[in-house]
Amino acid sequence: MQSHRKRTTALLVSTLTTIAAVTLLAILASAQRAVAQQASTEQPDKYTWLEDIYGERQLAWVKAQNARTAAALEKDPNFAPLEADALKVLESPVRLPEPDFRNGAVYNMWRDADHVRGIVRRTTLKDYLTPDPKWETVLDYDALAKTDKESWVAKGLICLHPEDKLCLVGLSAGGEDAETLREINLQTGKFVEGGFVLPRGKQTVAWADQDTLLVARDWGPGTMSEAGYPVTIRRWKRNEPLDQAKEVFRGDTKDNGYGDYPIALSDGQGHHAAIVVRNLSTFAHENYLLLPDGAKKLALPLKASVVGLLDGQLLISLDEDWTPAGQTKNIAQGTLVAFDLAAIEKDPVHLKPAVVFVPTAKEFEQWVSMTKNYMILATLENVQQRAYAYARSSDGNWTRKRLPIADGLTINSVTTSRTDDHFFLGVEGFLTPPAQWLGDAGDGSFALAKSQPAQFDASADVVEQGEATSKDGTKVPYFLVHRRDMPHDGSNATLLTAYGGFQLAYTPSYSPVTGKLWLEHGGVYVVANIRGGGEFGPAWHEAGLKTHRQRIYDDFYAVAQDLVTRKITSPRRLGIIGGSNGGLLVGVAFTQHPEMWNAVVIQVPLLDMLAFERLSAGASWVGEYGSVSVPEERAFLASISPYNQLKPDVKYPEPLILTTTKDDRVGPVHARKFAARMQEFHHPFFYDEITEGGHGPGADKKQEARTDAEIYAYLTMKLMN
Repeated sequence: MQSHRKRTTALLVSTLTTIAAVTLLAILASAQRAVAQQASTEQPDKYTWLEDIYGERQLAWVKAQNARTAAALEKDPNFAPLEADALKVLESPVRLPEPDFRNGAVYNMWRDADHVRGIVRRTTLKDYLTPDPKWETVLDYDALAKTDKESWVAKGLICLHPEDKLCLVGLSAGGEDAETLREINLQTGKFVEGGFVLPRGKQTVAWADQDTLLVARDWGPGTMSEAGYPVTIRRWKRNEPLDQAKEVFRGDTKDNGYGDYPIALSDGQGHHAAIVVRNLSTFAHENYLLLPDGAKKLALPLKASVVGLLDGQLLISLDEDWTPAGQTKNIAQGTLVAFDLAAIEKDPVHLKPAVVFVPTAKEFEQWVSMTKNYMILATLENVQQRAYAYARSSDGNWTRKRLPIADGLTINSVTTSRTDDHFFLGVEGFLTPPAQWLGDAGDGSFALAKSQPAQFDASADVVEQGEATSKDGTKVPYFLVHRRDMPHDGSNATLLTAYGGFQLAYTPSYSPVTGKLWLEHGGVYVVANIRGGGEFGPAWHEAGLKTHRQRIYDDFYAVAQDLVTRKITSPRRLGIIGGSNGGLLVGVAFTQHPEMWNAVVIQVPLLDMLAFERLSAGASWVGEYGSVSVPEERAFLASISPYNQLKPDVKYPEPLILTTTKDDRVGPVHARKFAARMQEFHHPFFYDEITEGGHGPGADKKQEARTDAEIYAYLTMKLMN
């Protein structure tokens, strides 16, 4: 929207001069050409009727498609053994219990055959480090679902730091983003009698203190954005009726990012900060300090995120270049800076940043987490994991010590203690099972604490890092997992995936399902680190925003071409898979290069890019994709929109399209309409829409195993048979 306002202003000014008038005519002509191009690629939308998600006719259509797909895939001889293998590894008792420091103990969320929806359990740190910890159940979601007669899916805990004694339990009906919140006392394992309860809704909550919540939710007309997220925050006191909560911040219904929400921060030295994040769009947001006399806006750039509080220092990650007010020195995007909290409470405009971390040409910050006295910072260096423990010395300078993370591995979980300096890092790789490393930032120790046994045979496999050259000459790295003796004759069944959006990096992870159902059967697995992600910092992401998005798709195609050129695979043996934004990616690859793939798995996807802004939470992603309200952006969206680019006279591979009815983020509508148009054009496809699961593969391990079996039975059929 910002660029649109700049164009409008330019048009008004241009009327003052003859030269500018000529420029205006050229702009109008360009816009007319864009509209003409858009009209030539758009097709009449016959399937808006499928947008009624729970309509009787619509669900009957879904049921018929599901039955047809189940008849084909579930009767495939590979399906039953694949489903059994998937469920075995998903529910395996040897899985590593992921620790979570809370309330002076180690907590864990666990699902297995006896706990389908899961339990929250705890033990001591000393006991956790033993081979067979003795767990105490704190919360049983299956029992709660039975009592409430509701299909609850766990959505995590929101706890009051640093004690983490009082928490809000997130409960989702069927896995949707909307959730119900209930207060629990972790020490007793019981819900607090007369405690805080927030009814179902898309909401964000932060603890101001033990008797006060900051709540962003639907408070009535004018309090939700066009994207369906809250823009109004109220302070809710214990024992106060919810509708009596006092408003402390109100944004605008045009705030179409992920809503306006509160953050409560505290550090080990007793400092506290309440922050309001006002999301103007997907990536542009304002940050406010909530003070006794109201919300005070911090003079930060719009692409700056509050990431923590340590030793009275507010830590900010910058995603754009910035020159602070009254200063001349520019701070580069990707830098992590710190501000003295006491100083910015007095003067939120004239900020004096201290630089903590500066990116290099290859190394960029990914996330931070705080112990009592230290900051743990993770980075990527040429898509290889790095990690450091940072401390602030008495003179105000920041020092760091590197943690020994080996190449080819990823930190896929982190938990830090707020009452001391212990932390766990969960480390894994494509062929390396998860391991938990326990560190103490205070004494510098860092050692392996627990590791998981292998869940598939990787003895014959290797991992390598390749590099493809995209259409514009950009070098695009990718990871390749394959048999050590893989022939280079183009005969290998290969599964390629990527994400390419929202500055999210795609790094090595241990997937026992992929290992057991694909690698053990001789398949090759490839992860492409294409633009749009966060592998190389903000600029790597920005290179694929809005009308530049074709670069992302060109990167993906370049990796596929490289795999064929190296004779690792061939179009006959090459399949692609992606979900959500990755579902859009493979949808575009499906329509732009149908001859390149023989299998395409499209999961919980965006596909109708001319309607995405009005479907589910789509308006919150305009900063990523652009808007149909801007002519050139609409023309581009029409040119890449898979739903609009389907043709009746093109030979496409037979795709597998997966979605869930309960997905209230992207929604099932994109998948439905795409499948319906495939059906209209008499193109073959498989379609499965499960009822539960939200924006994911299922609400429990059994549902996940069935989805996995469908995917790998399909891939085996298309690429290995």
